[in-house]
Amino acid sequence: MLDLHELPEDGKGFELEDGWLIEVAAGSRHNWAARNLSRIIEAAAVRAGAAVIVCDGGEWEISTPAGIRKPDIFVIPREVARAVIIDESPKVIPGREVLLAVEVVSPGSSSERNDRVRKVGEYAAVGISQYWIVDHHPNPRVQVLTLGEHGYTATPAVIAGTILTSEIEADKSFEISFDPAVLLEF
Repeated sequence: MLDLHELPEDGKGFELEDGWLIEVAAGSRHNWAARNLSRIIEAAAVRAGAAVIVCDGGEWEISTPAGIRKPDIFVIPREVARAVIIDESPKVIPGREVLLAVEVVSPGSSSERNDRVRKVGEYAAVGISQYWIVDHHPNPRVQVLTLGEHGYTATPAVIAGTILTSEIEADKSFEISFDPAVLLEF
């Protein structure tokens, strides 16, 4: 079996799902929306003084019951990130440490079904408090799923022109508030 970490990136990302390598699709529009959202989340955490790190990009990995996932964005406690970076232990972040996971959907890609269906169960199973599904085409919108006793509860998607507000539980909880339209702004 190929080692996930030995594969060349070549602008592509891979996840490990039930022992199979799955290519994760992303284009420039997808990446721009993810970049903007990462900055919004990070700014909210900094304003609140929360000891968290906002991880984005394909080099960060989390473990789930199905294997290794690379959310587009996720938030972890600062001490967990420190252990990964300084001590290099663990190499893969346990999903239970993730406070928020975000997937930016690439419409029509092979990963779209995983983002909308499969990861909902996986992320709930490891206890990720919030999972956001971001659509950027044709217009930006964000659906927030919040973990409860019986899995995630989904709220209606927040569309461009309205404001999404969500509280992230951390050492110091912080509120994120934005109009999804900003995800595609320059």
